[in-house]
Parts: sequence; structure tokens; C-alpha cells
Amino acid sequence: MGLTKPNLVMSFLRFTKHGMSQKLLHQLKYKNKPEVGVELGTIYGHLLKRNGFASHWDMVVPVPLHPEKQRRRGYNQSEQFARGIAEVLEIPMVQGLIRTQFTETQTKKSRIERIMNVSEVFSANSEIEMEGKNILLVDDVMTTGATLTSCANVLLAVNAKLVDLAVIAAGRF
Repeated sequence: MGLTKPNLVMSFLRFTKHGMSQKLLHQLKYKNKPEVGVELGTIYGHLLKRNGFASHWDMVVPVPLHPEKQRRRGYNQSEQFARGIAEVLEIPMVQGLIRTQFTETQTKKSRIERIMNVSEVFSANSEIEMEGKNILLVDDVMTTGATLTSCANVLLAVNAKLVDLAVIAAGRF
């Protein structure tokens, strides 16, 4: 709160340690199952559509991975989730953000360390017009919100009309 100005903040699932949401995220991120992200995005896209969000956004923007991390994993898990949502809502999924620096995993960092770790690692993709657009920014999981805050601020700095946040799973904050 107070670090960015999102319009809506939404989560498809509640993250629970050792629960189904953690198992799904581990399959997606660490077990080479990108189809899990697409399927979760498809299901969530239908839920959003049924609840009046069919024409709410102009584009879906996934949180980018650093190119080296994406090369190692073979795909971006947030992009897979974004693909499913975008397809159902019939809006483009675009690479509106670029990760300019490699960062260590956030999993063992405190809230302040997470904010500092990602404070200046994203930039807007100058090839994508985002000024005046309603953007759905998506990521896989939100714990402290540091990554999404950093990304949302970049999108707002290029004059996006509004930025909504959606994740596969969110923990308690």
C-alpha cells in the first residue's frame, strides 16, 4: 500500500504452504509444465468474463523474467498465465515490460529487501504503445507485492490509464 496506485488487485487462488496452490505453482515453475499456467489463465479468464471484465482491459502484460532465467527455464510462467487470460478475454497479451537486470530469487528476502531488490530492474518496452491504455498486469505469485509494485510504477510512468494486478496465487500480507 502506498508504493503504487493500482486500480484493482486480484488473486485467482490463495497461496497456502504445502497446499494445492503451492503444488500447482511448483509444477508450473520447476517441473517444466507451462501448460499449467495456460490452463489456470483460461479458467481465470472465464471467471473474469463472467464477472463483467470482458472489455475492461486493452491488453494483458506479464511480469518478465530476465532473459537468462527464461532461457534456463524455457518459458516465463507469468506469460503462460497471461496467455490463457488474454485468449479467453480476446485481448492481446503483449511484452510491455523488459527486465533489465538479473536479480536473485526473492523467496528468502524480507519485505524491505524484496522492494530494494526489484526497485529499478524493469523498463517499458518502447515498441508497445501503453499511453492511455487499461492494462492487466499479471504474475504468478504475490507475497509482498514488491515485483508487481515496481512493474506497475513503470507502466504508470508511461501514462497507462490504469493498471490492475492479477496473480495466480497470493499469500497474506
